[in-house]
Amino acid sequence: MAELTSSWLFWAIMSAVFAALTAIFAKVGVENVNADFATFIRTIVILLTLAFILIATGQFQAPGSISGRTYTFLILSGLATGGSWICYFRALKAGQAAQVAPIDKLSVVLVALFGVAFLGEKLTLPNWLGVALIASGAILVAWR
Repeated sequence: MAELTSSWLFWAIMSAVFAALTAIFAKVGVENVNADFATFIRTIVILLTLAFILIATGQFQAPGSISGRTYTFLILSGLATGGSWICYFRALKAGQAAQVAPIDKLSVVLVALFGVAFLGEKLTLPNWLGVALIASGAILVAWR
């Protein structure tokens, strides 16, 4: 079990499962509330859950032990996450979960493109084919 939970693939699959549940739960949750307020509630739940996990596992770090560069990029990541969540909840409020979620997952395509452009990552021909198929699949699933 320890080998399984230390695998990136295990956590990536769990992320996909939770992301799918997020879409379904959020679609129902935004029915009778402002999308931004729904995002606020979700954020509070995440904050409390993570605080509990950090305290329970003894993983809390002293803020001074983190570099300025790390803070900068974590803050930028947090701002991007907030933007993503706000847009996602607004999209769910207006559209169907089965349409919104696949378009949101075009982020996979963008991560591949940004990884190549900004991080110097290399993709092989089969990787690029996969990126194209993901993009095509997301559009086809969302098509109405």
